[in-house]
Amino acid sequence: VQLQASGGGLVQAGGSLRLSCASSGRTLYGYDTGWFRQAPGKEREFVAAIDWSGGSTYASDSVKGRFTIYRNNAKNTVYLQMNSLKPEDTAVYYCGAVLGRNPYGLASEGGYRYWGQGTLVTVSS
Repeated sequence: VQLQASGGGLVQAGGSLRLSCASSGRTLYGYDTGWFRQAPGKEREFVAAIDWSGGSTYASDSVKGRFTIYRNNAKNTVYLQMNSLKPEDTAVYYCGAVLGRNPYGLASEGGYRYWGQGTLVTVSS
């Protein structure tokens, strides 16, 4: 499975962006998929995830109520809709996926097997 993360860019605080995690040639249905981010000088952290069926989602407290994760199986893509962006959301965003369930839980980075290359989100104040 090859993942392609896209949709990052420069946006003012309070604005919105939609990130895409696309799988080339293979559906992401059946894969737990998560978004993580890494800000300069910080460790990678969990943002949001969706389970293999799309029936369950989970988001970190820092983005809950502002970010929404969902999938479009016809397009082999998982999206991260980010609203009310803050300067502290500035980071490189990565998507990861694993066939079936992440054995360590949706928020666990170590359980994802496939990773996209990352897309930079910059939020100006």
